[in-house]
Amino acid sequence: MGKRVCPWWLGYFLVSPVRRWLRKEDPARILAPYVREGMTVFEPGPGMGFFTLELARLVGKSGRVVAVDIQPRMIAGLKRRAGKAGLLDRIEARIASQDSLGVNDLAGQVDFTLAYALVHEMPDSAMFFRDAVQASKRGTMLLLAEPLGHVKAEEFQAELKQATEAGFIISERPAVPHSHAALLLKI
Repeated sequence: MGKRVCPWWLGYFLVSPVRRWLRKEDPARILAPYVREGMTVFEPGPGMGFFTLELARLVGKSGRVVAVDIQPRMIAGLKRRAGKAGLLDRIEARIASQDSLGVNDLAGQVDFTLAYALVHEMPDSAMFFRDAVQASKRGTMLLLAEPLGHVKAEEFQAELKQATEAGFIISERPAVPHSHAALLLKI
């Protein structure tokens, strides 16, 4: 689905414990303020699950994580890791097509969306925000984080404009390591 899609083989590095150490990215610290037990979470572009496994822990047995990626090898790696962690029953892993996230069935069900380092890869980021709004309940939060090294400030501002045009408001600007970040709220 993207302009600059992360190669599947890089997924192994992205889930490496070295990432936590080098980049100071701790999924639990980043996600815990927003995700609670029983939630339905939407995670587009999960790769091999750096955040997905923590999301699955946070939503607990009564919640679910819908992880959508365009790369079958990323989804296969995610499922393998989730199975080893005993979390596969909480994760619905889907393969998207090039022109659709395939989440129409989630209309009004999502409590939280994590859009971490992926909107810049989408060929139509406005479509992503429209799909996210449609899938979201009123009051749903979307954590948008884009890497400083890949996304310029003006590009991030353009994404925020698209998000607000789709039906989100900017709630806060949390600190996320090495990222432009905003917490969006569906109105």
